[in-house]
Amino acid sequence: MRVNCRYKSVYFFAFILACFFCSPAMAFEKLGPLRKDCQTTCHQAEHILKAKNDKFTQAECKACHTGGKNILSPFSTPNPAGGKNSLLLKSIIQAVPGSPPKEPAPKQKKASSSMAFIPAGEFIMGSNERWDDEAPEHMSSTGAFYIDLNEVTNADYKKFTNSSEKITPHHWPEGNIPKDKENHPVVYVSWFDASEYCAWAGKRLPTEQEWEKAARGEVGLIYPWGNEWSLDKSNNPYKHSTGTEPVGSYPDGRSPYGLYDISGNVWEWGDSYYLPHPGNPVTRAEYGKDKRVLKGGSWFDCLSYGCGLSAPTFNRSFFTPEVKNNSFGFRCAKTKDP
Repeated sequence: MRVNCRYKSVYFFAFILACFFCSPAMAFEKLGPLRKDCQTTCHQAEHILKAKNDKFTQAECKACHTGGKNILSPFSTPNPAGGKNSLLLKSIIQAVPGSPPKEPAPKQKKASSSMAFIPAGEFIMGSNERWDDEAPEHMSSTGAFYIDLNEVTNADYKKFTNSSEKITPHHWPEGNIPKDKENHPVVYVSWFDASEYCAWAGKRLPTEQEWEKAARGEVGLIYPWGNEWSLDKSNNPYKHSTGTEPVGSYPDGRSPYGLYDISGNVWEWGDSYYLPHPGNPVTRAEYGKDKRVLKGGSWFDCLSYGCGLSAPTFNRSFFTPEVKNNSFGFRCAKTKDP
């Protein structure tokens, strides 16, 4: 592994030189293959435990991951709150001067105006920089599918309960939507409730892979809007949010495919069990098919429990499928017809 990292350091420094002598767009084009190539060597799944230590001890890895005397690490940045450990990694993409061009949301092949089309293909999933259940960063893939641009709202869910005689969320007064909350995401819904709604709508819940691809694009953005944390691009607990907000309230926080609130507002149920990513050797007692994955963070998050920032696209949470609370919601997906 050390030999591989040494070779990669040559490419990394060549890439840095390209950043200074080429335009940001040209440098960015060179980055994708470098990042993908890197994850197949130093970041291979079987090396995850060793790599976690080597990136802080081996010079050729440390220069990239933690920064040398004359190198600004693309994986670290000052904490907006001032704490020394509260900022997340930065993608290697941020070594490029200026912001990389954002992937345009596809404008064709939509199931309806309320869904985005996500093409089949590979994308960067997971992360090696935070908690072990998010690792390893790896190439994953999906088939072509559609996914809701917005989280399912109270108004949407009311149509479902009216037509199916489904019991409304318990906090709705006399079965009615709370005042002025028609366009807020529905909450206090279990995984079973979410699955039933999606089936009623002729859709299904997205898998974790589908959700993450729709959130971060093919190049593996840290946040839906890019690689820099921004307090004002989502409904998150760090701005002292007190509850859900109408869907679509943060247009600047959209994902590369145009999805709103894919970070913050409510955690979103996915149609995947909480299991380790392929090749992750770390054992967790919590893993199991009795739990489902939730993605995206929420207005509440678990900040008071020390869970840390849940805004990144690769973040994972989990609960047993019957759980309901005021920060759990969902959006639906649909497989593209052959």
